[in-house]
Amino acid sequence: MTVVASARPISFDGERKSQLETARFRLMLIAMLMFLSFGVLGFRTLDLGMSSGVVHRTAPEIFVAPVELARADILDRNGEVLATNLETYSLYADTRQIKNPEEVAAGLVRVLPELTMSEVEAKLKSGRSFVWLKRKLTPSQHWAVNALGVPGFEYRREEERVYPHGSLASHVLGYVDPDGNGLGGVEHFFNDTLGDKNLSDRSLKLSLDIRVQHALADELQSAMRAHEAVGAGGLVMDVRTGELLALVSLPDFDPNQSGRAQPESMFNRVTMGLYELGSTFKTFTLAAALDSGQVTMNDGYDASKPIHISKYWIKDDHPKARYLSVPEIYTYSSNIGMAHMADEMGSDKQREFLRTLGLLEPATVELTEVGSPVYPKNWGRINTMTISYGHGIQVSPLNLALGIASMVNGGQRIPATLVYKDDNAYIDNRRVIKAKTSEQIRKLMRMVVKEGTGSHAEAIGYRVGGKTGTAEKAKSDSRGYDKKSLISSFVGVYPMDDPQFVVFAMLDEPKGTKATYGFAGGGWTAAPTVRNVIMRTAPLLGIAPKEEVKSDYQYIAMLIAEGRKKDNK
Repeated sequence: MTVVASARPISFDGERKSQLETARFRLMLIAMLMFLSFGVLGFRTLDLGMSSGVVHRTAPEIFVAPVELARADILDRNGEVLATNLETYSLYADTRQIKNPEEVAAGLVRVLPELTMSEVEAKLKSGRSFVWLKRKLTPSQHWAVNALGVPGFEYRREEERVYPHGSLASHVLGYVDPDGNGLGGVEHFFNDTLGDKNLSDRSLKLSLDIRVQHALADELQSAMRAHEAVGAGGLVMDVRTGELLALVSLPDFDPNQSGRAQPESMFNRVTMGLYELGSTFKTFTLAAALDSGQVTMNDGYDASKPIHISKYWIKDDHPKARYLSVPEIYTYSSNIGMAHMADEMGSDKQREFLRTLGLLEPATVELTEVGSPVYPKNWGRINTMTISYGHGIQVSPLNLALGIASMVNGGQRIPATLVYKDDNAYIDNRRVIKAKTSEQIRKLMRMVVKEGTGSHAEAIGYRVGGKTGTAEKAKSDSRGYDKKSLISSFVGVYPMDDPQFVVFAMLDEPKGTKATYGFAGGGWTAAPTVRNVIMRTAPLLGIAPKEEVKSDYQYIAMLIAEGRKKDNK
């Protein structure tokens, strides 16, 4: 059988080649499209990454500028953060994109219950392209609003001012408004400095020691509770530099939630409050008399009977009813003795001495909440006598503390400051009394604690000196004084052989307790508070307890002992 070959042989090579070419073309086309797509995306990503962050909308009123707050931190003297910033987001809306405002408002109020339904609904129906809905969202609030998935909701990055220690030091730090502007305390006083973005040092270091601040606040709160006082105040200050290591006014407020604070909580009793601070003023009367040479330690005055002047009587709370030496007048806090001393000095000399100490002008400190002392325009003889023991003149506790610092630091007047000073900081001091007078005052203040009305301030090992103060508050109708409403205070200094710190405590309208035998004066209420503060903070400040050199006070103790013999007779 013969096989005949076909004239056109069958072959699949051409068809396969054609199919391969088609497939290759399609793959290259897809690859090119993918390359172009990724190129466009990459270019857009790069463009966004290099942009300034400014968001533009079609409507010019939706323009939202980039946020560059970065307000400087506030630190205590040891670098502890007292105020700082955290990034947050604020919610606004373009209401033109919201088609169902009632439903959206209900959803928003559900996740942000602090908002009011009627107000939110009114904003969403306004037709405006930009309305604020909620400033400074927390992270959980931000997430909850996002979860609503509402078109037209947008966010602006902002910074939230945060105070990590809450109400502690609130009257020093102050607070800010929603836009970061200082509205109180050092936040207000240093507002421009804290907001200056060109500062090389992005922090403000204060003189405060937050550990000392905590101890003072804790002790004042305890005293307020124990004596059912309506308020309290206190400070700890370096007598050499004027640096305030602690300043507390109670009641206080939380600067993180300043909008919820009551007006009375915002009031700074230590710098703005003006009070008749009672017998603490006897320190200044005695210093003026000693410094001028009017009296010596060996002198004294007749305190056997009250003084009757005009229609007033000047009496002693615990009368000795005899002649008292100068140390006894101060140690036993005799109003009669001090009134005689001031009367002999005269009104002009008394007023000029107090002016020299700065007690007739607002205290100098980096706060705007500072009160101006109140004193008689016509400074007559009766005023001179009552001012000698702290009645008839109103000053702030800070004024008083500065005056006391001048009495014990060698006689130098110093300004108060809330700003940290290094060891080489220049201090512009001015001499107000002789160094010898300052030494005498230190010894007398020590005797008040050792032998007199301030015995409850004794802190073993720390050689505390001080002066009690108890004054009746003026009645609201300005007709005399309310004997049941007291301002009770104690100003302490330690250690008296080398004074470093003044510690002041004041209670507003304290009540006596069983433990104080019903007494509510400064010696029973404020003096123990100062003692407790010293015991808690002296170790923190590097002051170790040590045995006292008794010979330093031997002569004054002898004069007081001689007086006791007369009492026994």
